[in-house]
This record gives sequence, structure tokens and C-alpha cells, in this order.
Amino acid sequence: MAQSREREDAIYSGHYAGGASLSVRWVQGFSKQKVHFVNDNTICYPSGNYVIFINIETKQKTVLQCISGIVGVVATNVPYEVVAFSDRRLKPLIHIYNFPALTRRTKLKGNVLLDYTLLSFSYCGTYLASYSSLPEFELALWNWELNVILCKQSQPGMDISQMSFNPMNWHQLCLSSPSTVTVWTIEKSDQEHHFKAKSIKLPLEDGSLLKETDLLFPQSLPKDPVYGPVLPLPAIAGLVDEEAETFRPKDDLYTLLHPTMHCWTPTSDLYVGSEEGHLLLINGETWKVTVIQKVEKTQLGEEPLLTLVYQKDGIVASGIVIFKIKEKCFVMFFNLSHICKILIFHPLLSYICQGSVYIYTFDEEPTLDKILDACDGKFQAIDFITPGTKHFMTLTRSGEVCVWGLEDCTCVSKIYLNIKAQATTLACSPSSLSAVVGTLDGRVYFLDVCEPDSPRVAHKAFLSQAPVQHLIYDQQGTYLLVGTSEGNVFVIDAKPTSSFQILGFTEVSKDLLQISTVSLLGTNVVKVAVLSSIPEAERSRLAVFTLPKTLPRDFVDERGRLRDTLIHKYLYETEHTLSSATLNFQSNGIYGFCNQVPYICSYHLPEKGHNDVVILKPYQKVQSKQYGPGTLHLSSHGLWLITVAKCGILCIRDIYTLETFARCRSHSHQGRGIQSVRISADGQSILVNGKDDSTLVFLRWKKLGGNLASEITEYCQQLLTSLNSSMEEENDCLSAMRISESEPEAENTMFQRKLSTDSSQEELVVIEIKEEIPWIQQKNQEAIEKEVRQFSQKRKAVRSGIKALAKTVMTMMEENGKMDDIAKLDQQEFCLDLEELERLQDQSGEEVAKIKKDVEMYNLSKKYLASLIREECWNSMAVKGRALKCFHIPCVVENFPMRTRTAEELKELKRVLQQKKIEAECLKLRKEIVEDQSTITLIKNQHEEDEEEEEEKTVVDTNLPNYLLGSLSTDFGVDTSLLSSQLELHSREEKINQIILLKDIIYKVKTAFNNEFDAAYKQKEFEVSRVKERNVRIKEIISDLELGENVWQPEFEDCEKPERTLIVENSEITAPKHFNAWQRAKAELIVVPALYAPALPQGTDARRRGLMDMMGGVLEVKKEDILKMVIPQPAFMAKSDALWTEEERKQFKDYEKKVKELNEEKDKHRKSLEAELKKLQNTIQESTQNFDEYLKRLFERRVKAEMVVNQEELKINNLVFSLLLDEELNSRETFLNNYLVKKQEEKSQTSEAIRKSREDLDMYKENYDNLLAEDKVLDRSFKKEFPEIPSQQVDVLYKLFKRRPRFIFKQKTQSEMESIVPFREPAGAGKLSKDTFAQLMKAMDELDNINNMPEGLDPAVWDHFCVTRRAKVENEYKVKQKATGLTEMVAFLRRRVEDDEKVQQEIEKVFHELIVLQEDKAKYQLNLTIQILLKQGQVELENFQQTLQYPDAILINKTIIENLNSVIRTQGQKKVASMTESKEVNKGIYQIEWEHKKMEMEMEDLNQKAWDIQMLFFSRDRQKYLNEPNYESLIALQIGIMEQTINVLDKTHKKNVNNCKKLLKKLGKFSNQKDMANYTLSCNLREELVAVSERQDICNAVGSTLTCEKIAKERYKNMMKQQKLTNISKEQAEQILVLQAEVERLRMKTFPALVNL
Repeated sequence: MAQSREREDAIYSGHYAGGASLSVRWVQGFSKQKVHFVNDNTICYPSGNYVIFINIETKQKTVLQCISGIVGVVATNVPYEVVAFSDRRLKPLIHIYNFPALTRRTKLKGNVLLDYTLLSFSYCGTYLASYSSLPEFELALWNWELNVILCKQSQPGMDISQMSFNPMNWHQLCLSSPSTVTVWTIEKSDQEHHFKAKSIKLPLEDGSLLKETDLLFPQSLPKDPVYGPVLPLPAIAGLVDEEAETFRPKDDLYTLLHPTMHCWTPTSDLYVGSEEGHLLLINGETWKVTVIQKVEKTQLGEEPLLTLVYQKDGIVASGIVIFKIKEKCFVMFFNLSHICKILIFHPLLSYICQGSVYIYTFDEEPTLDKILDACDGKFQAIDFITPGTKHFMTLTRSGEVCVWGLEDCTCVSKIYLNIKAQATTLACSPSSLSAVVGTLDGRVYFLDVCEPDSPRVAHKAFLSQAPVQHLIYDQQGTYLLVGTSEGNVFVIDAKPTSSFQILGFTEVSKDLLQISTVSLLGTNVVKVAVLSSIPEAERSRLAVFTLPKTLPRDFVDERGRLRDTLIHKYLYETEHTLSSATLNFQSNGIYGFCNQVPYICSYHLPEKGHNDVVILKPYQKVQSKQYGPGTLHLSSHGLWLITVAKCGILCIRDIYTLETFARCRSHSHQGRGIQSVRISADGQSILVNGKDDSTLVFLRWKKLGGNLASEITEYCQQLLTSLNSSMEEENDCLSAMRISESEPEAENTMFQRKLSTDSSQEELVVIEIKEEIPWIQQKNQEAIEKEVRQFSQKRKAVRSGIKALAKTVMTMMEENGKMDDIAKLDQQEFCLDLEELERLQDQSGEEVAKIKKDVEMYNLSKKYLASLIREECWNSMAVKGRALKCFHIPCVVENFPMRTRTAEELKELKRVLQQKKIEAECLKLRKEIVEDQSTITLIKNQHEEDEEEEEEKTVVDTNLPNYLLGSLSTDFGVDTSLLSSQLELHSREEKINQIILLKDIIYKVKTAFNNEFDAAYKQKEFEVSRVKERNVRIKEIISDLELGENVWQPEFEDCEKPERTLIVENSEITAPKHFNAWQRAKAELIVVPALYAPALPQGTDARRRGLMDMMGGVLEVKKEDILKMVIPQPAFMAKSDALWTEEERKQFKDYEKKVKELNEEKDKHRKSLEAELKKLQNTIQESTQNFDEYLKRLFERRVKAEMVVNQEELKINNLVFSLLLDEELNSRETFLNNYLVKKQEEKSQTSEAIRKSREDLDMYKENYDNLLAEDKVLDRSFKKEFPEIPSQQVDVLYKLFKRRPRFIFKQKTQSEMESIVPFREPAGAGKLSKDTFAQLMKAMDELDNINNMPEGLDPAVWDHFCVTRRAKVENEYKVKQKATGLTEMVAFLRRRVEDDEKVQQEIEKVFHELIVLQEDKAKYQLNLTIQILLKQGQVELENFQQTLQYPDAILINKTIIENLNSVIRTQGQKKVASMTESKEVNKGIYQIEWEHKKMEMEMEDLNQKAWDIQMLFFSRDRQKYLNEPNYESLIALQIGIMEQTINVLDKTHKKNVNNCKKLLKKLGKFSNQKDMANYTLSCNLREELVAVSERQDICNAVGSTLTCEKIAKERYKNMMKQQKLTNISKEQAEQILVLQAEVERLRMKTFPALVNL
């Protein structure tokens, strides 16, 4: 008998008014999860809100309910006999209960938000592993006794399907998903725990092992000296973050095996099964995978290896057992179908997919026993078999009907209905032992359950093609009401004596929700209420009608429909939408469960009849305290109202107050609540079926008040008493039906009859077709047949009248056809049925409009597609693609189609051009500043200025040669002066600018050729027009000469004028053109005047006739008309020659003369025409041939232009490739730097972990040493503890002191040793447990017994000795514990050191990769790929023994060498000039010194003379004034000379000032450039200092100082050398300035000085 546990929560236990409460009697459910062993004799599995325990020996069930809701995952621990399960709610908990007491041991609360997906206990120790999916994907390790999380690890996006501990080592935990297998190692150091993952590399789908290559740090990559270094794939993909570490290209992605299940072995190996049928063995030490074998699908069917369980003789895998005996394998198959789960503990437990559980025992004769029998699906419907005290029935969708015992829920019998569609509902009859089942195809099956162990189908009926949704009997079992989805409610006689006759049906609204009935004792009517929804009005409709127990004769019409007037059918509507409604037993009220608001309402029904729909308003409203849609049910006596809802709570209310007096939470909202509920007639039993959790709960009253129990018991007895009188008769009839049904059923085959009429015989013909049809359709056909037979004579008369009228109309139509057009009537005038004609016209008009619309949309789509194509391929082209063909030779020249350059492209081009111009100007200024301009003489300076002005006026040609330019673009007149040299493209910006300029060159080349092509096109148009003009004359000549030759007329083809293909000509349209009404009217207006135009009166034509008679219709005879001239013969020539007169003979001679002259003129004119024709043809031939020659040259030009375009595109591709390689190198460098930072962080973490582990180890070791010292002290001080006793007794006591219990552990029995359980506790694994210590103390109690005391020893001494020995034993136990912990901590520290060394190796590896990458990057940036044009023959060699590889050669531009040589030559000439000038200066100095001495001596003489003169009385001026006759003129002349001298000096001074200003300006610019250069050098120096300091820090942190110091020393030497050269250049510049100043000073000395004497 099943047992249930009382819950702590009183809300759902049901203590309400009257002391009524419900309890769970048993639970029937079938697990969707794994079945677990709790101990050797008990299994458990979750079902809904419960965990069900089954004793496999007694088959007894025990139920554990989860208060929080539905049970999530379950795990068991056999040694401790505990069960753990999680609930499914927000922030779920893990509950751990003891078994069999079922008391809560603890409750684990973590940080999981949604749900736990896996739980697993360790085989030894108090460890529990949990795994949660979204959103955490967290693996956690618990100590469930201490209720703490030891460690946890997150795995984003990893969906784990199985998790298990290693039975031999709890430090290993295996997690498998459909794509991966991961083994987690739990590392322990004292109280700290850490997870460490190891991912297993799985084989491919075919079982072969995959050889993966390291994409991050490949061992060997191919070296390409031409296209640069070959980088790893993540760098090529441009990945720099963590994605690069897991990146795999599409070609390297292979489908691996998909694991389904795994199991451990005693040797810590792993067996893994896969969907592909492969069985894998994973070594527990090396983690290498070995494919053992592949199980073919012929052995296991289509199912993969879903289950693996290790057994001591082999592995059980989805029904196949592999035994291994003495290294020999053989296979034994089980004949168990559909096995998907296999568990093993003591026996072998098999769990079938549908939920059945079997036991397979390994004995000499293996046996297979069934523990739990399951159905083939969840329960669709349930109901009690009358009277509801012994049996009940269940129904599944597949049509399986089971009869169960009510007390212990044992399956009594099963029956499988042979149905084509799914079963929907089930109901049991109160008046007989029968039941009915409804299906989706509209059939109902009546079952005979008189004998519960052998039910049988007694009758079936096909009501309609709509699915059956509701089946309900009234309380006395008089009628069966069947509701379908079409809104029809069928009424069937529920008694077998009437053979379950179908009485009729009534129509209600669709979307039926519930049918309720009221049939009380002592009444003769059955009242029915049908609830349906009206979604559009947000209301519910209620149809109420009455069925008398004795039906009158005309109760239904001919079509089987119940007459509304006889059943008193009334319609009602409610203000709120209801999910359920039921009638009260007084039949004057309705109870409704609101759908959108949580209320239960009561409604009064009007007593008076009505025809309209009445709106019901609630008179009583009670809050339900239940959420979600609910359902209402009445008890058998009508005083209890049972409410169930989506929340999973069942409430029993008083019918009058609607207050709850009993409540029970049997299901939860996670399983979508309760689907159906049934209460027995005596009210003692309640069955509750879940909606999605596949759980059936049986409730019974635990406590029920006296009045409540007595009322329903009395009513039940009265009801059974009234039913027993007729039940025996009904059951006998049902049994008779059952016996008669054993014969072949004649009524199962129904006939469908179709009606047809024969026009010749006018009789009704009935055609019978063997096809089963519904009852409602059969009734309709019978009614139609009856109407046809009833009105057959009238139908014949009507047909004859119609035939006569048709003949009359045909006669009138024939007469109308003979009438004139004016008197003729239209065809539609003879149509008698105008409405039908109008309908057909409207229908045809709609079809025409639809077709027209479809055609218009189709044409519109085509037009839109054409517009897109035209816009994309034609309108968007600035230069349309076209071709030119020669006139006489097969040669075609095409132009270059070109699009308009976008604004962005033009903006980029403008930017690049501006930048190039600025660079050119800067270069020019640099050259002017750097070049040392000689300033020896002013004339030379003026000459140089004139030359500079001339150079500025002239355009300097800086173009590179074609062989270095790499293309022939200059042949098309394209300026390439702005292009950078291919040898100078080092930076990314230069390459991008070069690409933009190359694209511009391509554009210009194409434009240049297109201009030539346009000129040729215009030339051809001109030639064609000239040929057409000449062909006019040629045609005239040919017609005059009557040669009959064809004139060659050149035309443009479609390829030459492609725009013609976009225009559709009328000749291309083959379909007839459709004209609208206005187009037809316009055409008639145009055609009518043209028809009547010839009929207009003509003027007098006398002049025209006279001109035709006299001059052949022309006023002047043209020369071309000579060939057509004919001289008319005289009239007398008709007579004979003998009859001619002389005059006539003279006229004849004149006639012959004129004819001869005319013939001569004709011959001359013909020859002239032939000559003209030949000349015109030759001219045309010559001009067209000349054009063909020109087009041939244009074709060659086209080939050359295409060659130039290809050359430039090749250069662009090379530059793009170099840019791409630069990006790849940068990506690789960025990734290596990021990876280095990541590894350095890991290095810091590992270093911190090592430091912490060492500190903990030192502290722990100190405690261990102290404890060990205390143990030694106890050993040494033993004899000192007993100084008063003799030494002999002390020696005896010391021997006893050293004695320890020999057998601590209980010896295993022989039966246990032979157990099939492969996993045993390892030796010594339990010595340090609490049980081991307790056993040790118990053994010490035996040693401390007084009987073991030596003779002659004082008992007090013995007690003191026992205490001392016990202290010693306890201390030894503590030392062993500490030693074990110390070993773990040492191993933990060793693993941390190994991890740190691995990280250090990774860092060094990354440093090496960075250095190699930087070398490759620098080498690639210096080694450029250039494109060179070589003439034919320059690469041809006669002797091939020369060296063809030049790895050390450097390609240098020739102009660089020439410029360098010119600079060297110039500097040499300057140096020679400077030395010559210095020599001359020295000579001048000596000469000046000698002259200076001479002048000093002369000065002394002159001074003396001057002194003498001054001493004279008359001055010189006075003497001159006296001696000079023209003294004033002399003074004026001197003044003029002085003014001229002053002017000359001013000019010279100004010129010198201007020269100095120019020189100062140039020196200022040079100084600014030097300042900018110095500033750049200082910035670079600062950056280099920062880089040096960073490198020094990195090297100090990493420990790799040798490479960094070497690099730093080299950089320091380079910087010092550069600094030294800078200082030298500054000193030389200062010396030059000093020398220049000295030269200027000496030069100024040579100027004459005017000294005032």
C-alpha cells in the first residue's frame, strides 16, 4: 500500500472549516528522467511534484512531495541513503532527504537563477556536484553536510547532458555533452578546492582520429621570398582577441562523434557511447581515445548507444552486453525492445522509453521481472467505474484504455482500441458497467467493463467528421452528451438496452468549453448547459435546454436535429469570459469560473421563457485565489463545488457560500496545472490528472466533518439504490451485446447513397457506394431522398414546362437571327434568368479583373526588373559600351565602358594630388636650402637668380623611365610625374595614395582611348552617310542602265548601337495589340476621312492630260531620259514600201537619220553613266578601305591600352596584396601582444597561487611538526609517567602501550566478495573517516578492558595507563590526518609550480614569436616588389651557367647613382675652389701686410709734409682760389663728382642690403627646418627612452634580459653615434659661420675709407 508524507506547509495540507483535509494516497507517474537506486532494494524516480520510491521486492511505493512545485533533477547517494532533488522555480533550491525516514537533511541554496539540470553524488565522501544551464552554465561542488559550495566554474554556452564522479577517485568528474567530453579534476589543498578541466579530443564520425595542427604557433610554415612571410590562419582572418585562439577555417571543420552516454571503470578509464554506434575507451592517465568497435544498426536497430553501464564482466550498452574474460571478448544480445536506459547496482535495472521498469538478475538462469508497468503516453482522460470504490479507467492518445485498482494503483487490464485517429476523452456510465471513448475523427467507442480484467468494445458509432471534445453522462446515466468542435451536441441513449441509440443533436456555438448536466432523483427531466466562447465579443455564451427522460415521437426533425421548442432551448451571455460553467442542482443558477479575472461568480437563470439572448449578471462573486484558467465540477450530491486551475491547486468549496473548506496542491504551474479531476459518487476518492507532468494523483479524505460526510454518503446510497434496479438488466443486455459482437458485424459497413436523374426516363436512380459515412450526413441524405420522392410529380411537370419554354426561346432566337441589324436584339435579351446572367457577368468580370491585375502585376514586375537592369548597366554608365566593325574585314574594336566617378573618389583624388604638390614644393625648397650656393661675386649671384627664374618658368620633367615606371601609360599622354617611385613605397599611406593615382591613370588611359574611339565612331557615321548619298546616284544609274545589280548599303549593327536593344519595335511584337475604347475611337476618327478622301471632287485635269500627251508629263527633258526616248514611226510605214511616195521616202530617210543619231546619243550617255558608276563604286571602296585601315590601327591602340590597363591593375594588385600583408602582420603582432598580456596575467595569478600555497604549506607543516613533536614527547615521557612501579612492569606496560588493534574493519563475507558490483571502496580510503575513528575507539575499549591488565598491577595505575595510551592513539590518528593533508598540499603546490612553468614557457615562446615577426616585418617592408618593363632580348642569355639567384643583391635606381656622382663631383669642385681661394687669401694677406707697412711709412712722410704745409701762412684753398681763374666752376665740378660717388655708394649699399636680406631669409628657413628636425629627433628620443624603459621593465619581469640588453645596447650605440655626429655637424657649422664672418671682414677692409684729416 502506498504511503504519503505530511508536509510542513499548512497552506496546501487543507486544514479549513470543519476540520476537513485531503491527503495523497498514491501517485502514478512515469519518469522522463533516469531511474536511481537508493539502496539495494529500492529505486526512485521523479514524477511531477513527487519523488516516487518503489521497493523492487515488495513492489511497495512511497511518495515524497516537493512543496515548491515540480521536481527537477534527482540524484541518490547509496552509502548515506540520501536523495537530492531540485525544484523548478526562480532561484531554485536543492533539497536533500534521508531514506527511508524521508526527513529533510539539509537545503542547499546557490546563486542559480533558473534551473539545475544535473546532480551527482560522489561514491565516497560528502560531495555533491550540480550543473545549471541558462544563464550561468555553472558547475558547482558542494559539501552537502556542511551546506557550503567548495568551488564552482562557469562554462558559457556548454549544454551538459550527463555528469558522473569517478567511483574510484572522487577527485575526477566527467561531464559529457552531445559534442564534447570533459574530465574535471578537483584539486584540494587543506580547505581549498579548485577545478581543472581536460577536454577529450574525440574522433571523427567514421571513427578515425583527427590530427590537429597548432594554428596559433605552427611549427613550420612555408617561406615565400617573393610574396612575403606566410602567417597563421587567425592572422590572415584578422582576429586579434580570444576568437583567434579557437578559430578554425571552414575547410578544417570536421564533424566529430556525438557522445550520448559514458561510464567509469575500476581502473579510472572511461567508456563513451556515441550516436554513430562507436564505443570509445578513454585512458584515465593519458586521456587518449581508442575506438573499441562499432555496433552496427542491424544489432541495435535505429537507436544509437544511449546507455552505458559497467558490470564486472563487461559493459552493458543499450541492450548489448560485452563480456571480457581472459582478454577474450564475446557479445550476448538481449531480446528487449525499445530499451533506452539501463542502470546497475545490485541487479540490472532496465528502463523502457515508455516508462516501464524491468529487473534483470545475473544468475545461472537470468530472469527479467517487471517492476513498473507504464502506458504508451500520458493520460488524456480518467474516470471512475461505477460506483467508484474499486476501479478506475485511464485513456491515452494512442487509444490505450487501462483499468486500474483504486487501492494500490495496480494495472488490472489493458485494451488497445483499433482507431485511426487519436483518442480525446473518456467517460464511464453511472447506469451500467460501460464506458465510452471519443476520437479526433468523430467516432465514439462503447466499452464493456462488466469484467474489469477483460474489457471489450461493445459498440461504436460514427457521429460526424468533427473531433469529439466532450463526453458526459447525466447523474442517473440516462443520456450521453457528445460535444464536437463544429458546435454540435449529440444526445445518445446511454442504456445498452436501447443499443446506444443516437437520438439527435442540437447546434450551439463553436469553441465548446464545457457541458454540464443536472438529473435529480424523482425528476423526469435532464437539464443541460453548454458553455462556449465568443472571442470577438470577449464574452461567453451559454445554451441551456431540457431533455425529458421519455421522449415524444416528433422530438427531432427529419435531419436528426432536436426541436428547440420541445427541448426549451435558451441562450445566455455573460459579461466576462468564462473558462468553465456548471449548473446547480436546483437548475436555476450557474456557477462560472472567470477567465481573465480571479473570481468565481454565481448567476441566476430567468424563470420565464424568452426568445432573445439574455445577458446574465453575477449576483455573487468570490475571489478564487487561483490563477490561470480553471474548471468547475460538482459532487454527486451537488453540495460541493470543486475548482481546479493552471496553478495546480485543487479546492473544494461549499456550494452556497463558495468558501473553501478543503484544499490540496497536487500539481504545479510548471506542468501547466491540472488537466482533469474526478470525484467518486461517495465523495471519498478524488483522482487528479496533470496536464504536462504525466502524473496521476489519488486523494482521499484525511479528515472530514460529520455533516459533510453524512450528506454525501446518504445521497450516494439513495442514488445507488435507484440505479441498482436497472443496472443488472443493463449489464445483462451489455453482456448479450458483447456475445453477439463476436460474430461478424453487419452494421459496421455503411452505405453512402448518391442521387442522380436520368433525362430520358425522368426517374430517380440511387447509386450505392461502400463507404462509411457519419450519422449526421446519413440523416441529411435520408431527408433529401424523402423530399425527392415526395415532390417527384411536381418536378416532372416543372421540367416539361421548362423544356417547352426552351423550345419557344430557341425559335425566337432563330427568327431574330434573320432580322436586320437595326431590328436585331442582343443575345442577352433572350436570357430568362436575369439574375443568373448578372451573376455570371459579375463572376466573369471578377475573373477578368483578377487576370488583368495579375498580368499588370507581372508586367510591372518585369518593367521594374528591366528598369533596374537598365539603371545599373546602362544609365549609370558615363561611357556606354559599344563596338565598331570594319566594312570589309572581320575586325571589331570595343571601347571601355566607364562609370562616373563618385564624389568620394574625386575627393580622395583631389586630396592625394594636393598632397603630392605640397610634397614636390617641399622637396624643391629642401634642395634650395641644402645646396651650397656660391656667392663669390654679385654678377654670379645675379646670373644664378636669372637661371632660377628661368627654371621656375620652365616645367621640370621628373618622370621616371618606362622600365622603372612599370607600364606604358606615358604613350597615352598621361602625366606620371606625381607617381612615387616603386622603390620608395614603404608606408601604408604612400601605398594607398599610389593606388588612387594608379586608378586615376587607368581612368585617363581609358578616357584617352574612348576619345579616339568616339572620333572613329563619328568618322564611320560620316562614311556611312556619304555612302548612302552616293548610293542614291548609284541606284539611279543602275535603274537607268537596267543592270539589276544589288547596291551595297552599310548599316550599323546592334553591337555598334546598343541603345536600339532597349527599344522594342512593333515588328518584334508577335501578339495582337490590344486597344482600349478611346484608342479604337481615335483610330476610327483617323480612318474615316482617309476613306472618303478619294471621293472628293477633283479640279479640271486638262493641263495635266495635255502635258502627258505632248511632253511625257515633264516640262524639261533631262539628260538621263535620253535612254528612254523613242522616235515614233511615221504612219505610212504601216503600208508596203512600194506604195510609199517620194515625200514619204524622204520622211523615212529623216526618220532613219534621227534614229541613228538617237542611238549614238544613247551609247554615249550609257558609257558616261557606266564610267560614273565605276567611279562612285571605286570612291566608296577606297573610303571604306581607308576607314578599315584606320580601324585596324585603332585596334592595335586598343590592345596597347588594354595592356597598359592590365599593367596598372597588376601594380594595384601588388600594392593591395602588400597592404593586406601589412594588416596581417599588424593583426599577428596585436594578437601576440594581447596573448602575452593574457599570459602575463596568468603568470601573476600562478605566482600568487604559488605564494599562497607555500604560505599555507609552511603554516600547515609547522602545525604538523608541532603535533609530531608532541607525539614523540608522549612516547619518550611514557616511563616518566610511572616512576613508582618496578621497571619490569614498566617494560610490560610499554609493550602494551605500543600495541594497537589489528582488525579495525569488518571482514567482507563471501557473498559480498562475489557481488557483481564492480566499484568497491579503495583500500585505506575510509580509515580517516568518522566511522573509522569510532571503530578505532571501540577497539581501544576492548584493549582497555580490565582482563587485559597485567598481574600485580594496581588498577589505578592501569586506568592511568589506559588514559595515556588512548591519548597516544588519538594523537597518532591526528598525525596521520595531518600527514595526509600535508601530502595533498605538497602535491597541490607541485601542480601549481608546474602550471607556472608552463605559463613561463608560453611567455618565452610568445617573445620568440614577436622577435621573429618583427624581423620578418622589417625585412618585408624593406624588400619591395616592383614591376619592371623589359624589352624583348634583354632577358635572353646564351650562357645559362651564370648565377640566376641574387639573394644579396639590391636593386637601385640609376638616377640615384648619377645624382650621387654629380653631388660628389660638385663637392669636389667646391673643395678645390675653396682651397685655391684660401691660398689666394693667404697671398693677399702677405701682400696687404707689406702694402700696409709701405703705406704707414708714406703716411708718416705725408704727415710731416702736411705739418710743414700747415705751418705756412697761406692755406691751400686760398692759394687755389688765388691761382685758379674759374674757381666756382671747379667747386661745382667737385660737388657733382661727390654726388655721383654718393649715388654709386647708395646703390651698392642697397644691393648689398638686399643680398643680405635674401641670405638671412634662406638661413632663417634653414634654421627652422633644423629646429623642426631637432624637435622630431627629441620626440623620437623621448619615445625611444620610453620604449627602452618599457623593454627593460618587461625583461626584468620576464627574466629574459640577454636579448633585451643586447637590443638596448645596440640602440644606445646608435643614439650616441647619432648624437656625436650631430655635435660634430654643429661645431662645423659654427666654424663655417666664423670663417664666413672673417671673410666678410677681410673683404670689407678692401673698400676705400674716407678719413677726415
